[in-house]
Amino acid sequence: MPSRIIDSPRNVDLSDYDPDDTDGVKHKEADALQAKLEAKLQRQQELLYGAGKQSVLVVLQGMDTAGKDGTIKHVMNGVNPAGCHVWNFKVPTPEELAHDFLWRVHQRTPANGMMAIFNRSHYEDVLVVRVHNLVPKEVWHERYDLINNFEHLLAHNNTIIFKFFLHISKDEQRQRLLAREDDADKAWKLSVADWQERKYWDDYQAAYADALGKCGTHWAPWYIVPANKKWYRNLFILQTLTERLASFEKDWSAELEERGKQELAALHAANVHDET
Repeated sequence: MPSRIIDSPRNVDLSDYDPDDTDGVKHKEADALQAKLEAKLQRQQELLYGAGKQSVLVVLQGMDTAGKDGTIKHVMNGVNPAGCHVWNFKVPTPEELAHDFLWRVHQRTPANGMMAIFNRSHYEDVLVVRVHNLVPKEVWHERYDLINNFEHLLAHNNTIIFKFFLHISKDEQRQRLLAREDDADKAWKLSVADWQERKYWDDYQAAYADALGKCGTHWAPWYIVPANKKWYRNLFILQTLTERLASFEKDWSAELEERGKQELAALHAANVHDET
């Protein structure tokens, strides 16, 4: 199987990737591993927030029921809401349509010290727009380069970008849609459109393959996540986040340590302590 990390342009065939794969990890092992990784991500986010030198952008894309909401709920379980925003990108509003396709997204990118999670993103403009012929091919085809330039700009301004494609099978999607019908607590998620969109499954797979292959770069890599098993989806994403952010921890810690020394020196020089 080819690498699940797409960090340079190449042809991608999603049939080469098994959405049931768990890399040999057993479900019973995953809970303990996930708890450790959640604690590590919590610490990394604290350092990110305190140091204020970089930001983190997490993009979640996938077919309906792929688990974008579930990922946010379970993977980001220990993240401090004060340093993290979640943005959902649905059908564009009239105002958004009156601007360029990146306008609404650029406004939601994270400031230094912050983390942002995109539930769907600017990639909808080369996915649903393409599948449903909402704009001519020459328009959406040019957007691959525009997206790469946009993400390069973000990376140049110290944004650490993670893009996760939650890869599920067509049969797994069917089972999840049926399960929603049987679960009163999840019935609110039901939509006729979800079943209607299944008719375009192959078209979406082709559109996703092109988006991954044309917009996988070293500054904004795509990660193909086996997502049929929710527990492994969560573990895979946690491992990816914490492993890549680990390279920044030393610098963040040094920044906070130096800042602490400066603040202590300022306190001692000011002699602000009440001696009475």
